[in-house]
Amino acid sequence: MKIIIHGGFFSESATNQETKKAKQEALSAIVTKSYTFLQEHTALETVVFAVSLLESDPLFNAGLGSQIQSDGKVRLSASVMDGRTQRFSGVINIEDVEHPVRVSAKLLNEDDRVLSGEGALDFARKNGFGYFDPVTEQRRAEYEAKRSEQGRKGTVGCVALDRHGNLAAATSTGGKGFEIPCRVSDSATVAGNFANPHAGISCTGVGEDIVSTALACKIVTRVTDGFSLQSAAEKSFSELKEFDGFAGIIGITSTGEVYHQDSHSYMVWASFDVNLQVFN
Repeated sequence: MKIIIHGGFFSESATNQETKKAKQEALSAIVTKSYTFLQEHTALETVVFAVSLLESDPLFNAGLGSQIQSDGKVRLSASVMDGRTQRFSGVINIEDVEHPVRVSAKLLNEDDRVLSGEGALDFARKNGFGYFDPVTEQRRAEYEAKRSEQGRKGTVGCVALDRHGNLAAATSTGGKGFEIPCRVSDSATVAGNFANPHAGISCTGVGEDIVSTALACKIVTRVTDGFSLQSAAEKSFSELKEFDGFAGIIGITSTGEVYHQDSHSYMVWASFDVNLQVFN
């Protein structure tokens, strides 16, 4: 049983040691709690659990504390993929919910499994997801001040391998901030979140770059074709480098290989196998 999570990129870590320490502690606590959860639950249940915890922490750009779009509204995107069944589901630009990843998981058994906008919100309300305002005072201040885009490359995600050898991945984002309303990121697509029986990948970074290279799906496909996870990631990142793409990934294979990589400094992450590991 293995698990790895990420909390996106954040430039303030290079200069703000207090923020860096807070994120290290938060990721350590969340991955430890999620690893304990994994002992008695499936990989699919665990990635939803872990990403829900990340969505509830205002340190990260997903769920509570998400970035605000240029019209003053928060729109959230998330997805889950079950490596065992190879079912993918997600929500795109959903508003006023606390845990878009849980709405995504609820869609896994539906015929129509990726919903956007009002349709996603209507589905959420009909399934018991109540109103929630994800805007924090800090995000409102950032929006009003229109801070530079550097530091807005944020997403959260989780990949887990359970005791039955099954993999799952989940990814959630609050967007990049000040984008055109209803812009679609990679997080609710197979470019940003993908799993099959061989590997699972969750991405973070600039959504347009990740979509352009179909990053998560490409890495998983290469593992399926016989690459190690590290080799598949390195080859895919070399292709991303051709246009200076900005991305980070976390992943696990069915054989237990755990790996993370980023194109720029630096992605924050934590993993738990036998021991806890966290970015430094």
